[in-house]
Amino acid sequence: MRLKHWAVFLFAMLFVLSAQAREFYVDITNNTGYTIMYLYVSPDNSESWEKDVLGNDVMPNGSTKRVTLKGYKSPIFDIKLVDSDGDSYTFWDVDVSRRDLTVTLDDLD
Repeated sequence: MRLKHWAVFLFAMLFVLSAQAREFYVDITNNTGYTIMYLYVSPDNSESWEKDVLGNDVMPNGSTKRVTLKGYKSPIFDIKLVDSDGDSYTFWDVDVSRRDLTVTLDDLD
C-alpha cells in the first residue's frame, strides 16, 4: 500500500512541476522601413493586449529587441507592433520557444 501512495505522490509532483510558470524570450527584428513605436505581447488566450513592452523606447528600422516573458505556462503568444505611421503588424499564436520574428512590410495588417 505504501508503494501505491508513493507512486501517486510522485505523479502529482511531476504534474505540478510541469504546470509551473516558466521564462521565455523572443527576438523581434524590425525590417519594416519605419520606426516601431509600440510592441505588445500577450498570451494567446488573452482578451486584450498587455502593456507596451518598449515603454519609452522605440525600435528603429534594422534593430532587434529581445523580449523576455516571465511567469507564463505556455510559449504561445500574440504579438502586435505599431509603427510611426500608425500601421500595425499582428502575429497570432507565435510559439516563441520555436521561432523569432522578423517584421517586414509584407506583415502589415
